[in-house]
Amino acid sequence: MPLITRSPGTGVWLLTTPRTSYALRIDGTGAPCHVAWGPRLTPEEADALAAPFAEPSNSFEGRPPVGEELPVDGGTRYGPPSLQVRYADGSRAFEWEPAGHRVDDSVPGCEELVLEFRDRVVPLSVALHYRVRADTDVIERWTVLRNDGDEPVDLLRADSAAWTLPPLADYRLSHVTGQWSAESRLRRERLAHGETVLTSRRGITSHHANPWTMLDDGTADEDRGRVWSTALAWSGSWRITVQRTPDGRAGLTGGVGHDGTCVPLAPGEEFTTPVAAGLFADGGFGAASRAWHAYVRAHVLRHAGETAPVLYNSWEATGFDVDEASQLALAERAARLGVELYVVDDGWFGARRSDRAGLGDWTPTPDRFPHGLRPLSDAVHRLGMRFGLWVEPEMVNPDSDLYRAHPDWVLHLPSRPRTELRNQLVLNFARRDVADWAHGRLTRLVAEHRVDFLKWDMNRVFGESGWAGPEGGNDRLWTAYVHNLYGVLDRLREAHPELRIETCSGGGGRVDLGILARTDQAWTSDNTDAVDRLGIQQGFSQVYPARVMSAWVTDVPNQLTRLSVPLRFRFHVAMAGLLGLGGDLTRWSEEELTEAAALVVRYKEIRHLVQHGDQYRIGAPYGEGPSAVQYVAGDGSEAVVLVFRASPRHGSPRVPLRLRGLPSGVRFRDTETGTVHHATVLTQYGLDVALPSGDWASALIHLERVPDGAEDRAER
Repeated sequence: MPLITRSPGTGVWLLTTPRTSYALRIDGTGAPCHVAWGPRLTPEEADALAAPFAEPSNSFEGRPPVGEELPVDGGTRYGPPSLQVRYADGSRAFEWEPAGHRVDDSVPGCEELVLEFRDRVVPLSVALHYRVRADTDVIERWTVLRNDGDEPVDLLRADSAAWTLPPLADYRLSHVTGQWSAESRLRRERLAHGETVLTSRRGITSHHANPWTMLDDGTADEDRGRVWSTALAWSGSWRITVQRTPDGRAGLTGGVGHDGTCVPLAPGEEFTTPVAAGLFADGGFGAASRAWHAYVRAHVLRHAGETAPVLYNSWEATGFDVDEASQLALAERAARLGVELYVVDDGWFGARRSDRAGLGDWTPTPDRFPHGLRPLSDAVHRLGMRFGLWVEPEMVNPDSDLYRAHPDWVLHLPSRPRTELRNQLVLNFARRDVADWAHGRLTRLVAEHRVDFLKWDMNRVFGESGWAGPEGGNDRLWTAYVHNLYGVLDRLREAHPELRIETCSGGGGRVDLGILARTDQAWTSDNTDAVDRLGIQQGFSQVYPARVMSAWVTDVPNQLTRLSVPLRFRFHVAMAGLLGLGGDLTRWSEEELTEAAALVVRYKEIRHLVQHGDQYRIGAPYGEGPSAVQYVAGDGSEAVVLVFRASPRHGSPRVPLRLRGLPSGVRFRDTETGTVHHATVLTQYGLDVALPSGDWASALIHLERVPDGAEDRAER
């Protein structure tokens, strides 16, 4: 059955995914209009929903504020536009004129619909793209705009897509907010009437918001309810406007840029927006999350099938005090613990003794590494580990050889101060020569020192965001910067296919579907406190899978919060993602080293479930009692449950944890205790987890399916 069909009678386009449908049509005015997005429909059922466009009933309302596939600025439209154009004569408007359509089904299991339009007056073309696949309910949308005239055009707003929800009794918006070291704080709040704007004006995805949304009618929970969600694949400034109208409708539009910026379009030039992905799920927030996770693993990440290694990072142990001897000592201890990837963090290059100097001079410090990094790299490889480096290629310290040679390479406004944050300035990656320099330096660094892994950091946001070179450079900078960043990453990976990269921006400041298509994992937060990480990881997991979520075990008291929690608890929290170690191992006692080594072994036994399984968030809401995260193998043969409790409360009921996703009628054995459980009991009545006494208790339960016919005594 085709994934995309068109009704000959009504002209309705029906996009079909495994469990959902999306329908649209071109109305009598020539505009592309939304019909339906939700549960599966037959073509006949979609036709029945395709009511004709209703003319405004009075002079004050105009065209319905939600319902167009890409609302434009012009005519009697008064909602937030997805497309806002300013022409050379200063006029603004767009009138839809259909110019054709096509369906590309050349890739098995994937089909793409392209609806082509042009403006009725000005030579501007717009193509709406829709892509659906047979193995996911996620629908990808983007827009291509082309200036066919001989005068420049400014795209004041050029969103990827607009999404329309069906009429609901109420609307609730889920999203994340935060700041440095407190990212991904989940918010679920009633959608206000009017317009709610989520945005980053900082040139990066940001710590303060993330470009995804979830909407429901206010009654959904982890396991029940219909959820509509979207995510934008873009790593620069972005903007999403969610609208709730007085007549009980809701929708949203989102794309690149922020207020006050535009995308210049020269004669003959074309602009392709980033992908905006949408998902409908009937099964609560948990089902939506699992669908996003599967989509990211299957269609975003390049190496999702790999098992990510246990890493060690030197930052919290040594800070800027990095030399060959100290790193080798740490590497030897890390290898004893079973670490598989050793990463040297900041301080290995140039005049780097603090954050005041050296950025941009990506050569090993001679007095600390007299023969370069190759001896350390070789030693790490002999210890059976891969070798990684921290880099921050988009930044420069004014106290650096690079800045002294190229002071014009940074973002700046002529004749105005150059504001430093963290004693550094941002290199203008929108300039191709700057991007080419970064690629050349990095590809040599990787080759010369046998680097297997880069922790790619970006520790400040844009400021004085000017580019005095090309016409309209200040506006071009915002998109050209991201495109050239993507280009450097793509070229680097093409030249070094075995290289793996972690995205980092002062923690979780650059995590989105766009950057994940070019990296392998994400540094979730600079806050490594295990208790804070539980909340951060809950928000992160709404859209992004554990396969990309880096998590470290570090020393106590924690450097940021000063909180002390048991080593076991710190490990269990980090085991919910990609396990890493970041403490000063030279100060760990033999008892701690022995316990850590055993926990690393335990993680390796269950990491295939964490990194590749289906995730379920179970137990009490974060902060309200024992909570847990569960991962289940795709075939239902195994599961692992990580349970956390902050403090016991005398007299509080001990409520079993009802597990999820286990096939009924089978039995599972606890690999540590040997106890056998019925799956139906675990899912319908729950698992009574015996947590250790005291504060900050945790447990790991690994369950394996008992083969049919095995003679085991089941727990009743």
